[in-house]
Amino acid sequence: MTLETEPAAALELFGDRIELVRLFTENLAEQGEERGLIGPLELPRLWSRHILNCAIVAPLLRPGLVGDVGSGAGLPGLVLAIARPDVSFVLIEPMERRVAWLTEQVAELALTNVTVVRARAEEARLDAPLDQVTARAVSAFRKLIPLTAPLLRDGGELVLMKGAGAPAEVDAATKEIRKYKVHDIKVLTLGEGVLSEVTRVIRASVR
Repeated sequence: MTLETEPAAALELFGDRIELVRLFTENLAEQGEERGLIGPLELPRLWSRHILNCAIVAPLLRPGLVGDVGSGAGLPGLVLAIARPDVSFVLIEPMERRVAWLTEQVAELALTNVTVVRARAEEARLDAPLDQVTARAVSAFRKLIPLTAPLLRDGGELVLMKGAGAPAEVDAATKEIRKYKVHDIKVLTLGEGVLSEVTRVIRASVR
């Protein structure tokens, strides 16, 4: 398997941060399978399915403190931190080997806007409530709400990356939506005409 050729959209999405994301992508391609971060079939689609799939979410973030729950390989947390140096990120990840990877990449990429916290989301003790929280490929919306909503300040926002079943996940989360005071729920489709695969996001506020 060889690494996918960088799509033209990468430069458009990252601008003057392109060299940083190239380095991160190369590191992930070289070490990702060996360290259990990505599967063996991901190299031919690493840019399009993973890196750019995350980067397209960057404009939804606001300057402030953003948490990435279950950060894993740094998708979307590290990619978003590269794309948005004006935003502070807390990467929340329980597995030691993934925390080691995230910490190494933060150092190698000299990302001054990232803190890595080893914890399960429900046990994380943060210095301040989050303005926004992201997650990708972690769990169903109804299970994510109890993990993410308590981390937010009053009026904070969920920005959760999802698949084609996002509307059905919203429908299945009625009880949790009510319990955690989730409102203004929207399912957004991002990247049409820009990416080969669109990105879906559940965006919502929490009182």
